[in-house]
Amino acid sequence: MRVLVVEDNGPTRDLLVRALGSDQMTVETASRLSTGLKRAMANQHDVIVLDLMLPDGDGLELCRMIRTEGIQTPLLCLSARDDVADRVRGLDAGADDYLKKPFALAELRARIRALARRRGLSPPARIEAGSVRIDFTARRLQCGGRDVPLTAREWAVLESLAARKGRIVPRTELLDTIWRGAGRPESDSLDVILSRLRRKLGVGGDACVIRTLRGEGLVFETVP
Repeated sequence: MRVLVVEDNGPTRDLLVRALGSDQMTVETASRLSTGLKRAMANQHDVIVLDLMLPDGDGLELCRMIRTEGIQTPLLCLSARDDVADRVRGLDAGADDYLKKPFALAELRARIRALARRRGLSPPARIEAGSVRIDFTARRLQCGGRDVPLTAREWAVLESLAARKGRIVPRTELLDTIWRGAGRPESDSLDVILSRLRRKLGVGGDACVIRTLRGEGLVFETVP
């Protein structure tokens, strides 16, 4: 999951980068309204986290500018102001959610995941197909009643594919979001991960498969 954080306070920004990064999120940052708009327009993000107090303008104005540009990325506003009028202004400006400072990092991560799920970019909590049981919350894979260990990168690829079960996920998207590069080494590493996942999921028969569509991408499918 790719998250854009627009926050002018350095320590807070660094804390958010560490907290979200520990939850397998790739974080890009901006500290000003102008930079935040450029980042939002230049890159594809799954969620934008926006502080409303910026040194060169009101965060609500940035929110409106992002929506005016046709960017529909889910947007979460952070603010020390928490009266009803402030929340209403944030939602009217185009925000999808509003979180008051100070906040618990666990709640912030949960709200970001919820926004991504609404957009269909996070995997379901669980998948059960045949003898395969995948618990994405606990990061536990069972095939035929046995636990099958996965590496962090194997989980990242499986989560990305399962989030769009039955739909094509381009290879370039996986490389960009997980490896942050699309060169030969990254592509070879993806092939190795796919081979391992297919072998491990295969322990449960053909209930879960990862199909390759040449020239298009990959599709994760399940059979009840």
